[in-house]
Amino acid sequence: QVQLVESGGGSVQAGGSLRLSCAASGSIASINAMGWFREAPGKERELIAQINIGGSTSYADSVKGRFTISRDNAKNMVWLQMDSLKPEDSAVYYCNGRQLLLQWVEYWGQGTQVTVSS
Repeated sequence: QVQLVESGGGSVQAGGSLRLSCAASGSIASINAMGWFREAPGKERELIAQINIGGSTSYADSVKGRFTISRDNAKNMVWLQMDSLKPEDSAVYYCNGRQLLLQWVEYWGQGTQVTVSS
């Protein structure tokens, strides 16, 4: 069982940047996909960025070109670089891992708040 801990959230003005970090308690080298979700008040939790075990990335249209996900399997870390932030990016951001064992297993962090003011 891998535990994920996010950090790096906070308050920033529109146009600013934040870098979220996700530290895993164990190896992420065999975790098939690491991703970042976000959940804004009154909205469903949505996947915004994902990086698979081979390093391929995908992004939601709402963040494409502004956010960058990366992972370092040796350090058991995942990051989300967020640039050109907008007020609509305000949400709780969650680190997620999906691993195929005998079945798919998901890991979640506790979340970190990001608030973007106009």
